[in-house]
Amino acid sequence: MLKNEKIRNVIFILLGVLLLLIKPHYNGPFLDIIKSYLGNISISFSVYFIISFYSRHWKMNKLITALIALLIVQLFEVLNGFGVMTNVYDNLDLLANLLGILVALSIDLMIKNVFLKSRV
Repeated sequence: MLKNEKIRNVIFILLGVLLLLIKPHYNGPFLDIIKSYLGNISISFSVYFIISFYSRHWKMNKLITALIALLIVQLFEVLNGFGVMTNVYDNLDLLANLLGILVALSIDLMIKNVFLKSRV
């Protein structure tokens, strides 16, 4: 993994954590949706980039990274926080987790495409 890629991943992880931290202070439109699902989206987003740090075998394949991250966050949801955290189960949390992973994957692929085009 290149140094720039590591820095980029850390920035995206911190962005996800920042969204989680500012969620309680949000008072804008769609308040109920933001309060209920932004945490799932932002943490799933961060987990994708955390998983990107590990294993040379799958980091080249962004889809495998996304599937591993999705498996982790979905298991966390259905297994009630792995017994470590209290979790209030909601079927839409599973959809929010998927959305967070898809946003992360999309951003990762867009950055990869921009990087590849700049090398040509």
